[in-house]
Amino acid sequence: MNQIVGKEKRLIQIPFPIRRLSVAEYHKMGEIGIFGEDERIELIDGVIGEMSPKGTRHTTSVSNLTNLLPLLLEGEALIRVQDPILLDDNTEPEPDMAVVKSYEGAYVESHPRPDDVLFLIEVADTSLEYDREVKIPRYAAAGIPEVWIVNLVENLIEVYREPFVTSGMGRYRIRMVFVEGDTLTPQAFPDLKIEANLVLV
Repeated sequence: MNQIVGKEKRLIQIPFPIRRLSVAEYHKMGEIGIFGEDERIELIDGVIGEMSPKGTRHTTSVSNLTNLLPLLLEGEALIRVQDPILLDDNTEPEPDMAVVKSYEGAYVESHPRPDDVLFLIEVADTSLEYDREVKIPRYAAAGIPEVWIVNLVENLIEVYREPFVTSGMGRYRIRMVFVEGDTLTPQAFPDLKIEANLVLV
């Protein structure tokens, strides 16, 4: 297990002036049918981006986690699969897994916000660079306490903790790497043990 410093947030750069969207405007576009039902998109810094196609290993890893986490958490939290979370007024990503607080009537009126999130999981194959360079800094800037990247390219799990913001950029102080044979314990559930072998495929 290695521990290194995480990366900083960088604003999505466009070489000409653009009009960025708010989350409310993005939702309105969806309501009036501008987007196709099967389109995999998300809003980052007011820009609509297409999400990478899901390969078979990505799909298998997400399916494994979808079956595993509810059994391990035993109702202590809600598990949302590839659903939006609201980071700020113009950023609404769709992480592969979001483990969020559970309470009566949760998320009927709005998607989870950073204070609701216990930890997030991104499963990455073709999206690895995007997850590291774009999404991780934004999760840090929003104060998400813990994020995992199931790195299917290098067959390891990256765990990011202790978010902070410096000069307007989000970073994590800690990045840990877990490989097959290791056991992971989310900060929010100190008694929980997850074998890396059950997550990696």
